[in-house]
Amino acid sequence: MRKNSWRAVIEVLFIIFLFYSNLLMGEFERSGMGQKRGVLWAIGDVFTAANFEIATMAALIGYILFEFLRKKF
Repeated sequence: MRKNSWRAVIEVLFIIFLFYSNLLMGEFERSGMGQKRGVLWAIGDVFTAANFEIATMAALIGYILFEFLRKKF
């Protein structure tokens, strides 16, 4: 049981990492302000409470979906 818990935590954290890295990359595309204002501004703009809530919900839904698919196939 303990091994499954750690696995779930790691997978959810990895999904959150992917979410934030995608947002941060978006700040440095042609239309993003990260190129003009810099990395610290982009990090401050990306790490907000609303983004954390979205990332957490998406990670939990993603984890549940992948666990369902893992067990089914």
